[in-house]
Amino acid sequence: MKTIGLLGGMSWESTTLYYQTINKTVNERLGGLHSARIILYSVDFHDVEALQRAGQWEEAGRLLANAAKRLEAASADCLVICTNTMHCVATYIVSEVGIPLLHIADATAQAVKQAGVTTVGLLGTRFTMEQDFYRGRLEREHGLAVLTPRESDREIIHTVIYDELCQGKALDASREQYRRIINELARQGAQGVILGCTEISLLMKPEDSSVALFDTTTIHARSAALWALADLNGNA
Repeated sequence: MKTIGLLGGMSWESTTLYYQTINKTVNERLGGLHSARIILYSVDFHDVEALQRAGQWEEAGRLLANAAKRLEAASADCLVICTNTMHCVATYIVSEVGIPLLHIADATAQAVKQAGVTTVGLLGTRFTMEQDFYRGRLEREHGLAVLTPRESDREIIHTVIYDELCQGKALDASREQYRRIINELARQGAQGVILGCTEISLLMKPEDSSVALFDTTTIHARSAALWALADLNGNA
């Protein structure tokens, strides 16, 4: 079994879900007392969020690249960034390490296509919904049509993530807003919706949506676990 390097803490609320999901997946496959081999480097999200807010993406990239190098030095076999948004600096990170990065958008796109969905809505931080690093990868490399909410709804989604979900709060009023936004994307033609922030699954469950929801936290974590098991004959 390979060792997974988790670059987490963005926020720690969703990093705990990564740890749980990876270990559960490994145990489902191997049984008994088996669990995953994981090395976790958890950053202080306060520092990362301040750089996001200031638009200092290069500095944020250097910060995470330094953390990634520590994971590699600790003998991690791959790198998993436990957040959608900070894949915007993936190129900085990849340039500094020799281990493979398991990209969250690639794992998510595979799950979307396996479900037969070709047009998908995208929820996440403003950075994820508005910048090209995520949407563009889904469209250009995976052939998906991607819809995002209107500007006022993007602001609602973003604010709920930072002011509530990253602080462990899942409020009914916010769930209703997300339901409304998802329904609007469905009316525009979305066959499913990507929960493109690793905290959104704390708020939204499959029963909260009229269309399929693609939980990037679970998808990415399970994909990492299966990658780690891939060399075990008959178990992956």
